Amino acid sequence: MAEEEIGRVTHYFGKIGVAAIEITRGSLAIGDTIHIQGHTSDFVQQVESMQIENKPVDRATAGQSVGIKVVQHARPHDKVYKVLPD
Repeated sequence: MAEEEIGRVTHYFGKIGVAAIEITRGSLAIGDTIHIQGHTSDFVQQVESMQIENKPVDRATAGQSVGIKVVQHARPHDKVYKVLPD
């Protein structure tokens, strides 16, 4: 499973299960698979929805911060990888 690092988690909103992710390189789109990994976090999921400043978006690029609903608890400074297709 090939991956490329695209960003990091900057905040986790526990009540709604959303991670704020700063995209530092490349891009992220609806349907992409991401891998979030940190000291105690390690999970893979598909991106089903993204928001920038409470507005739905289909794609985010380097320099933007997005909110993504996540399936497990994420923590600030966790690395975010995009899983590349084979």
